[in-house]
Amino acid sequence: MIGIDIGGANLKIVDGDDVIIHYCPLWQESPITKYLKPYAGRKAAVVMSGELADGFPSKEAGIAYIVSAVRAAIPDARFYGTDGKFHAEPCMCLAAANWLASADYLCNQFPDSVFVDMGSTTTDIIPLSSFDRLLSLRDLDRLQRGMLVYTGLLRAPVASLIREVYLDEGATRTLVANELFAISADVHLVLGNIGKIEYAVPTPDGAGVMLTESLQRLARMVCSDLSEIGEDNACAVAAAFWYEQRTVIEEEILRASGSETMPDLICAGIGSALLAETFRGRDLSDICGTMTDAFPAFAVREVAKRNGEI
Repeated sequence: MIGIDIGGANLKIVDGDDVIIHYCPLWQESPITKYLKPYAGRKAAVVMSGELADGFPSKEAGIAYIVSAVRAAIPDARFYGTDGKFHAEPCMCLAAANWLASADYLCNQFPDSVFVDMGSTTTDIIPLSSFDRLLSLRDLDRLQRGMLVYTGLLRAPVASLIREVYLDEGATRTLVANELFAISADVHLVLGNIGKIEYAVPTPDGAGVMLTESLQRLARMVCSDLSEIGEDNACAVAAAFWYEQRTVIEEEILRASGSETMPDLICAGIGSALLAETFRGRDLSDICGTMTDAFPAFAVREVAKRNGEI
């Protein structure tokens, strides 16, 4: 059996002990069936969040498309919903259920913890103390409760979090251009939190992922070239973004958990190591290995096995 997680930007597959991640932007092209054809004849448990991609006129249309595309390759695939059950046909409860599959798998093992999953685009914050209270939550509900934060390790625009920076060793306040000049992948590459291989999304300017190219993109955030402001000031832009990003995530962890102090964290996703180091949490990769990079795909497969659904 394989586990599949279909997001707006990435299609993630867990097959045995292997994790396969395809960049598959649903707002541009949707080769879901092509990527799943090699698994024809296999059993599959599926979760999704890609129905929100703006290539679809509605969530309902997105769900129908994704289900159809998966079943074109794997006819007997089963789809996990926010009701905590598996379905064979499209229904609205399939929308954005990937986070719940993770909670379903973890809640008995870590009932006093908060699960934090930082992906390329978003960060899920899920208190595991009461699984029943998580059922039927929409993304809107989670945004309102601090359980979904739209900032991730790779794709967050730098201008989404900062409006000003201090250059020249803090001496000069400078407004930031509200343009898609640089993204969080540039920030974390420059800060050493990821390497070139982990920069697994298109760059804003179509250039490469060398350190100097990321520094150049960060320099553009203050309407400059790298030769104009220098590496130290480009790094200051990166540091300002990471400060705001971790502050937002910390605030929402406290809000979602209802705690005044940082709770016990179980960290997953491609940002698991960074989260664990920053907030003194536990890195799920120490328990599940590489599965943490595609944890909802792993979790939905294990939940399906546990429940005898497939």
